Amino acid sequence: MDNVIRLAIVDDDPLVRSGLRLMLSAASDIEVVAEAADGIDVESLVDAHDTDLVLMDIRMPRMDGLAATAALRRRADPPEVLILTTFTGDGYILDALRAGAAGYVLKHTPPEQIVAAVRNVMAGEPVLSSAAVKQLINAVTAPAADSGPDPRTRRAEAEAMLDLLAPREREVAIAVAEGRTNAEIATACFMSLPTVKAHVSHILTKLGLDNRVQIALLVYRAGLV
Repeated sequence: MDNVIRLAIVDDDPLVRSGLRLMLSAASDIEVVAEAADGIDVESLVDAHDTDLVLMDIRMPRMDGLAATAALRRRADPPEVLILTTFTGDGYILDALRAGAAGYVLKHTPPEQIVAAVRNVMAGEPVLSSAAVKQLINAVTAPAADSGPDPRTRRAEAEAMLDLLAPREREVAIAVAEGRTNAEIATACFMSLPTVKAHVSHILTKLGLDNRVQIALLVYRAGLV
């Protein structure tokens, strides 16, 4: 079948892997091609199985999912990464998104929503559980720590990055931060869908970002949403 998503599951709990394989394999457009119990095995797994997306846990014995995600996203043609975990701390969420994960979903999420999350990530849409969104908003809006840049400095840095964008790209970036899908952006901004996709790609390249969630974080930091 064309357009089948080739997916790998990385989790140190064999029962979790078994349950996810059973659940995801029931979808006609998803094929679970490989499993691993530790992040240290992810790169070789991806090389061996031509993986489109990795469903990644965070805490694992030798290499955690955050480090494994960062390693994957540094590759020339990286697979997408969707974090699936029980942990909701804002540190985990921010680190995962900064590492290049395209989404962050909790394990107690209903099965049909996990399947939808896989499809959405492969369609270029960011995926965050409601708990992750709350933590992310808290982290972005909280006062900066004493050891880090003050809010004005962080805002100025974000504004300077966004100033690199053309006006239409900036418009699309703000729409991304508002949580709009590509189709919704196309309608709201009177663009074709391919044009929106091209703008998103240009934004990522110009700003050195990995995914739409990082675009949203930058726009939030600049105070534009």
